[in-house]
Amino acid sequence: MHRPYRPRARAFGAAAAAFALCAALAGCSQGDSAAGEGKVVLHFTWWGNADRAARTEKAVAAFEKAHPDVDIRTSYSPYEAYKQKLATQAAGGDAPDLVQLDYRQISQYAGSGILLDLTEQRKALPTGEMDKSLLKTGQFEGKQYAVPMGVGTQTLAYDKKAWREAGLPLPRPGWTWDELEDALRGLKREHGSPVMTDPGSMEDWFEVYLRSRGKRLYDEKGQVAFNEDDLTAYWAFTSKLRKEGLVSPAEGTTQLDGSVENSPMGRKKAMAEFNWDAPSAGFESVYGDRLALAPMPAGKDGTMGQYFKPNVLIGIAANSPHPREAARFVDFLLNTDEAADILSVDRGTPVNNQQRTRLLPELTGFQKGVAELQKSLQGKLKDPPTAPPRGDNALQSVFQKDYDQVAFEKATPRQVAREFLTEAGAELRP
Repeated sequence: MHRPYRPRARAFGAAAAAFALCAALAGCSQGDSAAGEGKVVLHFTWWGNADRAARTEKAVAAFEKAHPDVDIRTSYSPYEAYKQKLATQAAGGDAPDLVQLDYRQISQYAGSGILLDLTEQRKALPTGEMDKSLLKTGQFEGKQYAVPMGVGTQTLAYDKKAWREAGLPLPRPGWTWDELEDALRGLKREHGSPVMTDPGSMEDWFEVYLRSRGKRLYDEKGQVAFNEDDLTAYWAFTSKLRKEGLVSPAEGTTQLDGSVENSPMGRKKAMAEFNWDAPSAGFESVYGDRLALAPMPAGKDGTMGQYFKPNVLIGIAANSPHPREAARFVDFLLNTDEAADILSVDRGTPVNNQQRTRLLPELTGFQKGVAELQKSLQGKLKDPPTAPPRGDNALQSVFQKDYDQVAFEKATPRQVAREFLTEAGAELRP
């Protein structure tokens, strides 16, 4: 697991001492600290891996060089730890000025008054070069509370050498869940088991499974749009794979925390894993040029359940004392050549259409693979769903916790599916 990135050291002098005293008396704000230094201080936090941290720090340094009046302090952690820490900070009224968000978190934080309505900063943060359907994923009740940092889609990250050694055709757009199952059996015969990280604990992959069958997670009213049979079928499918030794055992599934390092594939205990395209870069250090990306499986009729969406979004805290400076920083990250060259496709391919057109032809290696995957899917995927309801962020954790009962065979898929839907009904109650 990556340790949280520690803010870069600064020389504060007397101003630091003054802030320490002020903080001890519980009467000092971020704005007071900035005034003491003669700089605006912004706190920016995100989840990710070491490569994302290095790129982000480089982009931060470039912004600070161009804006010497602004000091940006950064931190990061794996997704699950990040999600819990941000929830604690937000509940305590101490959300960072700039927060990286998944679209499943938008309703939770916008609906709780944690995020700033970005239309207030439209001059400092223009969005005219961004796709409107992607911008909608950062909206809540008609207002823009976050903007995409990059475009991504779901993928199967896999070891293409192992696939070829097993004599298997490489996955292609429109391949089915049945074909995935057959491929895993072929990999097991050639390489032993397990061959894939168990996808049963992730609501994200269940959503793709649902959509490939013409269904969806939520309806227009923010209520569950699938039934007990749908979830039972998915967990029965993943349980079948696990019992055949095709996917990771229960002990490996419980260690999943959103980081590559703690996933079976990241520990070389699997040869394939569902992930998002850009974050799959974390596997490159393990697999090198053997790493490849493929579309997600489709339904029997070829219906594809995956979709393009922001890999991550960025928002500004409603109580930030420096919203204009924060908006200027977001504008720099999303709309400038310098930032696009630094960040590349780490958070997805550029959401700014001009940057996208300029950057994609120049990509090499894994980044080129991300761009090629997306190009192969153009015109084949449906629009992304709108941001899920407020309770979904909590239900992601419930989904994983409930699946543990299935994976350890403490209850049947149907029993746990019924339990999950009961919990979902309570969590999503208007």
